[in-house]
Amino acid sequence: MVAIGSKALPLRRPRNRDSITECGMAGEDNTYNHGGRKRNMGRKSMKKTKGAESGGAASGTHKSEQYSNNQESSVPHTSFLRQQVDPETAKYFAEISNVIEGTEIDMEERSSICGNALEETRGKEVELATDYIISHTLQTLLQGCALDPLCTFLQNCSKDFSQISMDRSGSHVAETALKSLAAHVLENGTQSLIEATLNDICQAIVVNPVDVMVNCHGSHVLRSLLCLCKGMPLDSSDFHSKKSSAALAQRLNFKSSRSDGSGSHGLHPGFPDMLKFLVSEILKAAKKDIELLQVDQYGSLVLQTALKLLAGNEHELKHAIPVILGFKGNVIDNNIVKRLLSLVKQPAFSHLMEVILEVAPDTLYNELISKVFKDSLFEMSLHHCGNFVIQALISHTRNEDHVALIWNELGKKIKDIFGMGKSGVVASLLAACHRLNTHEQQCCQALISAVCMENEPPRCIVPRILFLDNYFYCKDKSKWEWPSGARMHTIGTLILQTVFRLPTDFIHAFISSMTSLEENQLLDTTKDSGGARVIEAFLNSEASGKQKRKLIIKFKGHFGELSVLQSGAFTVDKCFDVSSVALRETIVSEMLEVQAELSKTKQGPHLSRKFDLDGYAKRPDQWKSRQTSRESTYNDFISTFGSNTTKSSSYKEANSTHDRPKSQQEKLKDMRKEINAQLTSSHTPFLANKPFKSSGQKRHSDGNENRPAKFTKHTTEDVAKSKKSHRKRKLDG
Repeated sequence: MVAIGSKALPLRRPRNRDSITECGMAGEDNTYNHGGRKRNMGRKSMKKTKGAESGGAASGTHKSEQYSNNQESSVPHTSFLRQQVDPETAKYFAEISNVIEGTEIDMEERSSICGNALEETRGKEVELATDYIISHTLQTLLQGCALDPLCTFLQNCSKDFSQISMDRSGSHVAETALKSLAAHVLENGTQSLIEATLNDICQAIVVNPVDVMVNCHGSHVLRSLLCLCKGMPLDSSDFHSKKSSAALAQRLNFKSSRSDGSGSHGLHPGFPDMLKFLVSEILKAAKKDIELLQVDQYGSLVLQTALKLLAGNEHELKHAIPVILGFKGNVIDNNIVKRLLSLVKQPAFSHLMEVILEVAPDTLYNELISKVFKDSLFEMSLHHCGNFVIQALISHTRNEDHVALIWNELGKKIKDIFGMGKSGVVASLLAACHRLNTHEQQCCQALISAVCMENEPPRCIVPRILFLDNYFYCKDKSKWEWPSGARMHTIGTLILQTVFRLPTDFIHAFISSMTSLEENQLLDTTKDSGGARVIEAFLNSEASGKQKRKLIIKFKGHFGELSVLQSGAFTVDKCFDVSSVALRETIVSEMLEVQAELSKTKQGPHLSRKFDLDGYAKRPDQWKSRQTSRESTYNDFISTFGSNTTKSSSYKEANSTHDRPKSQQEKLKDMRKEINAQLTSSHTPFLANKPFKSSGQKRHSDGNENRPAKFTKHTTEDVAKSKKSHRKRKLDG
């Protein structure tokens, strides 16, 4: 015995394997949910087999037997009867748990204790990992040990890794071991040992991968193993489950796509050969059961993860996608088309098809859109699952021809799509038109026709899109009124944000509607998180300064109350940027009345610095002089380096691809920020670099927050010199 603090720990213990006896499930609680083990709560619990109630592999085996019924399958379905841990071993690990969890121990000593304790698991890995209590201790040991004992443990239990992974408790042990393994990858001299360990695990998994794939616990472990082979973080939401908000942002061009593989770079190089081997063997084993794996919730998730990790690898994707879709060779016949159109109405397959459309090479995408989805787009758009597939299809269009094909089927039916509550399809179509600079004007006209009756003035456009479902669910649309205090439609606000990113020539009606909003409507809009973003998008648009100031004037008397709101602070910030000096003075004077309350808010210090509230309070005349100087400097810069013509001509080129370099207009906006920062304050702008939450949603930058070189005093002097030189050249000419 060795004493550590007040604890006594037996470092080594005689083994007594004869005391291990077979028994039932040792009375586990089926509803077990330990603090550190909360996983995807969206999963539905699987049916349990009789006599295997505690999450053993039998539940996954039963699922496999279900889906393979009436099919000839080469997959062996072995049952698992858990063995009870002998009392002596249980007592030993209880003592270990008390020592490592109840006493402060230095890292080196802790690592030694964990390594020694792991040696005692030899030959008992399965029963220890699947024990309800000891599995927690085993996780702690795997987190605290060095690489050698960790790899030894995994190699010893590699033949039983599938069995452990499919157990409710064992799956957490397996994932903890993989995470610990990932933490050692970047250490020098560890690659060969880790690769050998992963090879043992993968070789064991591919013997019977289908049972693991369809098991609710095994599926998660297998996806973590795939991520480790790729070099991606094991807890990455991109590869386990993408949040709907992230997918929506990507579809509407607010977040870059990863379909070209650019987003698949991991924390370390990974083990590409191991990933290739694992995926190919999984697909090879799954071929006979692929039709039912496509609609299995957990099997579909494994296939989705594999495809995302292969993003950008066209050779592998050209092999994997036809297998997953069940193609016979490379021919897409009518039977396959009918089957796929039926499958996209299933939840599991619809998610799988979304990923396929995201990562598919151009040739495969072209086949899918022209042979599978053509002439069925409207029908699929109205289905509760199929509409998400159509959104993905639209979002990943590769060229103008694809958009034209989609527009021919959906362009004249936007009102019907809105009426059925599938506005995400319309939002995706508008974003695709904007991304590829095609059909933008037609799309805007279709939006107007969908929400405006004949001979109605354009002022109704923005209100009805802001409350999209509220308007379309109204029986008598001619009597519809602004529902004050109601929450605005998320997709509707996103549609308007996209609209205000389009060239001015296409959106005159939307600008007119925006500037026609009444004072109370504008206040409601600003206080809604989505509505506030619409106002910001309008103020950032190519609308004229006069049109923007027409809207800003309606906020007079409310700048103070808005500045202390999280969403309103952004709006006030944007208003200040595009206002004249007189309007800026109005904004600042109103904010001074709430300065004490403003200082207590998260955004208050930034606004106070940027607007120089203290400077205005002490010397208003000097403050106005500085604002005039700043505006003059900015106008000098525009007259020398940029013009409306330049901005207009560069639009199409600047927006030709989603991950494009900054356009001239964006550079000018960045430069204006620098002018503002230099002439107002030496502090870094708060809102530009540290978004804050609004009504439960995070603020995301528009992708233009990369700071350019500082616009210093010398630069402003260069601007003035360049302007003089420019004028001289004009006179000489």
